[in-house]
Amino acid sequence: MKVTVVGAGAVGASCAEYIAIKNFASEVVLLDIKEGYAEGKAMDLMQTASLNGFDTKITGSTSDYSKTANSDIAVITSGIPRKPGMTREELIGINAGIVKTVSQSLIAHSPNVILIVVSNPMDTMTYLVHKTTNLPKHKIIGMGGALDSARFKYRLAEALEAPISDVDGMVIGGHSDKGMVPLISHATRNSVKASEFLSQEKLDYVVQETKVGGATLTSLLGTSAWYAPGAAVSGLVQAIACDQKKMFPCSTFLEGEYGLNDICIGVPVILGKNGIEKIVAIDLSDAEKAKMQESAEGVTKTNGLLQL
Repeated sequence: MKVTVVGAGAVGASCAEYIAIKNFASEVVLLDIKEGYAEGKAMDLMQTASLNGFDTKITGSTSDYSKTANSDIAVITSGIPRKPGMTREELIGINAGIVKTVSQSLIAHSPNVILIVVSNPMDTMTYLVHKTTNLPKHKIIGMGGALDSARFKYRLAEALEAPISDVDGMVIGGHSDKGMVPLISHATRNSVKASEFLSQEKLDYVVQETKVGGATLTSLLGTSAWYAPGAAVSGLVQAIACDQKKMFPCSTFLEGEYGLNDICIGVPVILGKNGIEKIVAIDLSDAEKAKMQESAEGVTKTNGLLQL
């Protein structure tokens, strides 16, 4: 199992580290345009192998896509990071050109690759890959919902004063501050609805804090977060590499599912060796349906800014 991570910045390096530590891949290739950067990150990570007990080989390369040849899975994290006060949508002009070039370069050397798109605005970048490559839709996955759901569960556990292992919840919709749809109606503590424990005021607070989770960290750190995004990506990669048939909310191309067409947006899917193996239909409350439709309208508007 060979995995390529394009972009050796904080998110890409964190992703490579978590994949290596889980020890399911034979090789991870880090690639970056900055001279020597990916090679340095790879060497630093390899020097943790004996300490962290993994045998995954990590190599780095400066813009040489031939080193990525025959990758089973490739993760695209490249693009400029979000700055304080900058929305994900404002990134589109610069990152669209980067993602288009990167995806086409990866496919040229690994025609059977499964692509996981992390670059923001993520839903629109995933849509861009659909429109500018010949990969089948089940091999193009946008990573946003897994991260947003992790942040949702963090806030739920905090509000419930419960261990995180007791809590379950999912976020669908667009991967943006306004587009996220945290599914309060499906949130549980050990299978009991969260609404049994929390007031409406508390539930509203959890939803709001989830939706601004990325922006909150950006204001604190001065740049985008990396630990949780890296861990979220590694979870998707492992589910595919190990054919786990796990359910994650991922941005995928919809053709009528959830009443939506010609859009990539976060919905629950089953991930296995073929990538997205099934789109899962779940019941939504009327309020959640309305929010999902509003989210889709926002993503479609952003998609309209693409120069396709």
